[in-house]
Amino acid sequence: MPRPIHLSVFFPCYNDAQTIADLVEDALAILKKITNSYEVIVVDDGSRDTSKQILKELLKKHTQLRVVSHKKNQGYGGALKSGFKAARGNYIFYTDGDGQYDVKELPLLFKALKNNVSFVNGVKMNRSDPIYRVVIGKLYNFVVRLLFLLPLKDINCDFRLLKADLIKNVSFQSRSGTICIELVKKAQKNGAVFAQVPIHHYPRRFGKSQFFRPKKILKTMYELVILWTALMIIDNLTKLTSVFLV
Repeated sequence: MPRPIHLSVFFPCYNDAQTIADLVEDALAILKKITNSYEVIVVDDGSRDTSKQILKELLKKHTQLRVVSHKKNQGYGGALKSGFKAARGNYIFYTDGDGQYDVKELPLLFKALKNNVSFVNGVKMNRSDPIYRVVIGKLYNFVVRLLFLLPLKDINCDFRLLKADLIKNVSFQSRSGTICIELVKKAQKNGAVFAQVPIHHYPRRFGKSQFFRPKKILKTMYELVILWTALMIIDNLTKLTSVFLV
């Protein structure tokens, strides 16, 4: 099993004051068992609760922790872009800051780094959300996998470990959760070898989802159309044109 020289772990955080401290502490504890070289990054995406104060206290305790702060909320896509940009490791892991995934399961992904695997994605064994979210999630997952020809079972599972080289020179355009599709598709185009690992998913204990609002859903649908056009039409036409010009 290949051992990363340096592992970057980051969490997007938006009003996650109730969960972010435990995530950071758990990550630091588990990373010591995985590698000798690591860092933890929290991207505070314009939180309006006490997340900033909690992160300041954590910074005093842990030299391996860094915080990237957005003055204004930039959306999930903006938070992930900042996390990828800030990461210094040659492997990157991220998961959400709301505590619905257990960062202590990171070793499960790490063990899958064999046989040239460069991108390991979690697969929720059971989704612990209200039934309407489960149904919408499954429908969304089916549609985007079909539209974008994606190799993963669970695109909605934001529990990912990947080789940094896959996105080293990648420019992400998504500002919403569609960045997950963009990430997987662009990694696929850059030659990623994928593996999938079953993981647990837990009920949200604090706060509310920022996605399930009419305005957010409509915006996401619009971004999906733009992203599909860019990745599946324009990119392919560009490749065909270059072939004919050679």
